[in-house]
Amino acid sequence: MTLQEAIEARHSVRAYKEQPLAEDIVKVLEEEIVKLNTEGHLHMQLIVNEPKAFQGTMAKYGKFRNANNYIVMAGKKADDLDERVGYYGEHLVLLAQTLGLNTCWVGLSYSKVPGTYVLEDGEKIACYIAIGYGETQGAGHKIKSVEQVSNASDGTPSWFRKGVEAALLAPTAVNQQKFSFEYAGMDDNRHKVLAKKGFSLIGYTKMDLGIAKYHFEIGAGKDNFVWG
Repeated sequence: MTLQEAIEARHSVRAYKEQPLAEDIVKVLEEEIVKLNTEGHLHMQLIVNEPKAFQGTMAKYGKFRNANNYIVMAGKKADDLDERVGYYGEHLVLLAQTLGLNTCWVGLSYSKVPGTYVLEDGEKIACYIAIGYGETQGAGHKIKSVEQVSNASDGTPSWFRKGVEAALLAPTAVNQQKFSFEYAGMDDNRHKVLAKKGFSLIGYTKMDLGIAKYHFEIGAGKDNFVWG
């Protein structure tokens, strides 16, 4: 499965089979987490066979079942922490999809279980990502049009529209899709794209933007442009 295929196949899943993650898959995930933590200046941690985080009142509200594996999305407090969490977390989400796993971004419906993770001075937890073998593959949801979230037109490059289409398949908090992409022409002989977050009372727009930007890069081709 390619990353583009993973984008199209991936949906949020909250109910999982009582099946431990295969050892070889755990190894792949942990190796990628080490790499991405360095690249993104984060402290993501994979927790396996731990059921307590999704057994509390909030987890029941979130309708989670057998969510015994998850990724703690943490990092040093900074203005751009949430965007980096979204960007690099979605990297792991799509990798998991290619490995035959299912996932769900979790902003509130989890409990922090002491002893399951480590935080260094100045670090905080931004969210969790539930991960495992889903009872189903999840279901799609209504999405906005390309024109609602971008300035794509007959005059913009075809890869730009493909990038926006990929971004529209990105998971966002309560499917709010509060982001936009603008093709901004050429800058120093490179195509320039601007990505912006919108306003939301729900929050998580910075994280959503990071997720959407990662999708955009896959759909558009990272070598075709630079971020403005």
